[in-house]
Amino acid sequence: MNPTRKRRLLLILALVAASGVAATLVALALRENITYLYTPSQVYAGEAADQAVFRLGGMVAKNSLKREDGTLKVSFGVTDGDAVMTARYEGILPDLFRENQAVIATGRREGDEFVATQVLAKHDEEYMPREVAEAMGKAHVKHNVPAEGEAATDAAKPGGY
Repeated sequence: MNPTRKRRLLLILALVAASGVAATLVALALRENITYLYTPSQVYAGEAADQAVFRLGGMVAKNSLKREDGTLKVSFGVTDGDAVMTARYEGILPDLFRENQAVIATGRREGDEFVATQVLAKHDEEYMPREVAEAMGKAHVKHNVPAEGEAATDAAKPGGY
């Protein structure tokens, strides 16, 4: 083989190898920074077991909000209609945070509790993450909860409740 061709071949092989190493490092870095969204039912089913940091999404359970006096520590339940997971958080909660509203908390699981490092509340009447909406829809079907429009039309029917 001609020495010039041999140098070109080695240069091309070196560039391909360097590109492969760079692509692998980028993929590994991105994979470590991804946080997945799970509902309480999925967490209890073990789908989030291998995730160090993940997002817990659902609704703030009714009558579950508890604050420690004199501190910023708060605990609340997050529900998807099937399961409730207790979440702990220390910090200032968003203004729109309240019971029966959509919430997404980022953090990690410790035993049966979720320790949140960030809490996001529903910001308007129409917003809900797709994954949370799908999980809530499945729970509503499972528990025979009427859709918002159905409840209003049932009440308007003669003899309807």
